[in-house]
Amino acid sequence: QVQLLESGGGLVQPGGSLRLSCVVSGDALSWYTIGWFRQAPGKEREGISCISRIDSSGGATDYADSVKGRFTLARDDRVNTVYLELNDLKLEDTAVYHCATDRGGEYNRCTIQAHDYVHWGQGTQVTVSS
Repeated sequence: QVQLLESGGGLVQPGGSLRLSCVVSGDALSWYTIGWFRQAPGKEREGISCISRIDSSGGATDYADSVKGRFTLARDDRVNTVYLELNDLKLEDTAVYHCATDRGGEYNRCTIQAHDYVHWGQGTQVTVSS
């Protein structure tokens, strides 16, 4: 059973930064594409980033327009962990952030559509406030 555990959330001022981590257990991270999603109170879940499996040519990432240029996603398969770096945070970034895996990912391709993901973490709260 694949399990995911997010950490790194917290309270930060506008313009600040956080680094979220997602640790995968129960299987090797290297088999999977990872997506990050967020949900703010009263709003629909939003896909924000994904990273594909890695091969010798590297891997692929994708970002929602709302976070492009501010968030960076990376993975370290040696320690079964994915990192989401959040920079220049805005009030509207306040949400619970979840990571998820698909059933077994492709190389060099990923999506940020929730229906493509089957294993989900419980989430970590990010609050941006002055």
